[in-house]
Amino acid sequence: MLNLERLRTLDALARHGSVSGAADGLHVTTSAVSQQMAKLEREVGQPLLARNGRGVRLTDAGRLLADHAARIISQVEQAQADVEAQRGCAVGELRIGAFPTAMRGLLPRALSALRTGHPDLRVRVREQEPEESMAAVVRGDLDMALAIDWHNKRMPVPAELTRTHLLDDSVDIAVPVGHRLAERATISLAEFGDDEWISWNEGQFCHEWLVFTLRGTGIEPRIAHIAEEHHTQLAFVEAGLGVCVAPKLGRGPVPAGVRLLPVSDAVRRHVYAVWRADADRRPSIRAAVDALRATAAELQHA
Repeated sequence: MLNLERLRTLDALARHGSVSGAADGLHVTTSAVSQQMAKLEREVGQPLLARNGRGVRLTDAGRLLADHAARIISQVEQAQADVEAQRGCAVGELRIGAFPTAMRGLLPRALSALRTGHPDLRVRVREQEPEESMAAVVRGDLDMALAIDWHNKRMPVPAELTRTHLLDDSVDIAVPVGHRLAERATISLAEFGDDEWISWNEGQFCHEWLVFTLRGTGIEPRIAHIAEEHHTQLAFVEAGLGVCVAPKLGRGPVPAGVRLLPVSDAVRRHVYAVWRADADRRPSIRAAVDALRATAAELQHA
């Protein structure tokens, strides 16, 4: 009997083309990928990987089984969707991943509405960065993810996923009260050439966006401090240690020593939900999308 998780590992290897790529996509170690593949090779009784220089490639048997694995994974999703659709109501468990500001500013109200309208649906939420949560949806660890990209830098969405827009999130720049621009009604990013920034972790999509955007205005970014949480970034701003991006969604109270300045060229984030295309018929997915859209509409008009 073929193990579904090992087939997911083989599918990831086929899609990413390397053990390290598969490990990153599955958010496991390269050792775990190698162990899963060794077990799968014992199950099928023939080699699925062959050495290729310093890396590996799929053997003919590996490519054949990988084609089947992709179809099997899709069929498992379709089977779950069909069983739910046959019952005609949102039941069971729904696993959602969401980035931090959506966890604070969007999900609580949406989940409350879901609980009221669908009391037999159990929702489990995990805070994750968009790249991680979308990968988890692809491999089946999550059913849905809330993700973001920016008006001038889009995040690639895997072909296996369906995407729906929820809202546009406006963004201000947070500066200390004594900053030279603190009393301005609006500002341009090009005016921050001499400032130090508090940013997200290097490698995260939002950090890459900030660097990309500032360079687009002719500024070479001066990243002085790294902090994950927006509230931590604002605390550094209040202490006069730099400036930061301050999205509206999930913002919460702003420290007294911080001023929020609207950007004249309308910096904004796009917030959206993604799920596997082959799970589209699941009533739980449709119910969650409806609740998220309704909550997002309320936030946009607040």
